Amino acid sequence: MPRTNKKVPLRKCVVTQEMKDKKELIRIVKNKEGDVSVDPTGKKNGRGAYISKSLDVVDSAKRSKILERHLKTSIDESIYEQLNNVIEGNKIE
Repeated sequence: MPRTNKKVPLRKCVVTQEMKDKKELIRIVKNKEGDVSVDPTGKKNGRGAYISKSLDVVDSAKRSKILERHLKTSIDESIYEQLNNVIEGNKIE
Protein backbone atom coordinates (compact mmCIF):
# COMPACT_ATOMS: atom_id res chain seq x y z
CA MET A 1 0.00 0.00 0.00
CA PRO A 2 1.58 3.36 -1.03
CA ARG A 3 2.12 5.91 1.69
CA THR A 4 0.52 9.28 1.06
CA ASN A 5 2.12 11.19 3.91
CA LYS A 6 2.81 14.50 2.26
CA LYS A 7 5.69 16.40 3.78
CA VAL A 8 4.30 19.43 5.59
CA PRO A 9 6.31 22.56 4.70
CA LEU A 10 7.75 23.96 7.92
CA ARG A 11 9.12 27.46 8.36
CA LYS A 12 10.71 29.22 11.31
CA CYS A 13 9.10 32.28 12.87
CA VAL A 14 11.80 34.99 12.94
CA VAL A 15 10.47 36.27 16.28
CA THR A 16 9.78 33.13 18.34
CA GLN A 17 12.24 30.83 16.49
CA GLU A 18 9.55 28.12 16.46
CA MET A 19 9.23 25.75 13.52
CA LYS A 20 5.61 25.77 12.36
CA ASP A 21 3.48 24.67 9.45
CA LYS A 22 3.74 27.28 6.69
CA LYS A 23 -0.04 27.84 6.93
CA GLU A 24 0.30 28.99 10.55
CA LEU A 25 2.69 31.79 9.62
CA ILE A 26 2.47 35.03 7.64
CA ARG A 27 5.18 35.85 5.11
CA ILE A 28 6.65 39.32 4.76
CA VAL A 29 8.62 39.76 1.55
CA LYS A 30 11.15 42.26 0.19
CA ASN A 31 11.37 42.33 -3.60
CA LYS A 32 14.34 43.30 -5.80
CA GLU A 33 13.25 46.95 -5.76
CA GLY A 34 13.41 46.92 -1.96
CA ASP A 35 9.62 47.19 -1.47
CA VAL A 36 8.36 45.34 1.59
CA SER A 37 4.87 43.82 1.59
CA VAL A 38 2.77 41.28 3.44
CA ASP A 39 2.42 38.14 1.32
CA PRO A 40 -0.69 36.18 2.39
CA THR A 41 -0.27 33.76 -0.56
CA GLY A 42 3.36 32.96 0.29
CA LYS A 43 4.20 33.01 -3.43
CA LYS A 44 5.62 36.48 -4.13
CA ASN A 45 9.19 36.71 -5.37
CA GLY A 46 11.82 38.08 -3.06
CA ARG A 47 13.43 37.62 0.33
CA GLY A 48 10.89 36.34 2.79
CA ALA A 49 10.56 36.31 6.55
CA TYR A 50 7.90 34.34 8.39
CA ILE A 51 6.09 35.50 11.49
CA SER A 52 3.55 33.72 13.72
CA LYS A 53 -0.11 34.70 13.44
CA SER A 54 -0.23 36.41 16.82
CA LEU A 55 -0.75 40.06 17.71
CA ASP A 56 1.79 39.67 20.53
CA VAL A 57 4.40 38.33 18.11
CA VAL A 58 3.79 41.22 15.68
CA ASP A 59 4.14 43.67 18.57
CA SER A 60 7.35 41.97 19.66
CA ALA A 61 8.70 42.09 16.07
CA LYS A 62 7.94 45.80 15.92
CA ARG A 63 9.67 46.54 19.24
CA SER A 64 12.75 44.40 18.53
CA LYS A 65 13.00 45.50 14.85
CA ILE A 66 13.71 41.86 13.96
CA LEU A 67 12.05 42.16 10.53
CA GLU A 68 14.21 45.16 9.72
CA ARG A 69 17.34 43.15 10.55
CA HIS A 70 16.13 40.03 8.75
CA LEU A 71 15.12 41.83 5.54
CA LYS A 72 17.95 44.38 5.84
CA THR A 73 15.66 47.36 5.27
CA SER A 74 13.42 49.72 7.21
CA ILE A 75 9.87 48.49 7.77
CA ASP A 76 7.02 50.98 7.45
CA GLU A 77 4.38 51.21 10.19
CA SER A 78 1.76 50.17 7.61
CA ILE A 79 3.35 46.70 7.30
CA TYR A 80 2.70 46.05 11.00
CA GLU A 81 -0.87 47.32 10.58
CA GLN A 82 -1.36 44.94 7.63
CA LEU A 83 -0.01 42.05 9.71
CA ASN A 84 -2.47 42.87 12.50
CA ASN A 85 -5.30 43.02 9.93
CA VAL A 86 -4.37 39.60 8.53
CA ILE A 87 -4.30 38.10 12.04
CA GLU A 88 -7.66 39.66 12.89
CA GLY A 89 -9.09 38.11 9.73
CA ASN A 90 -9.44 41.30 7.71
CA LYS A 91 -8.44 41.33 4.07
CA ILE A 92 -5.51 43.49 2.99
CA GLU A 93 -5.30 45.48 -0.22
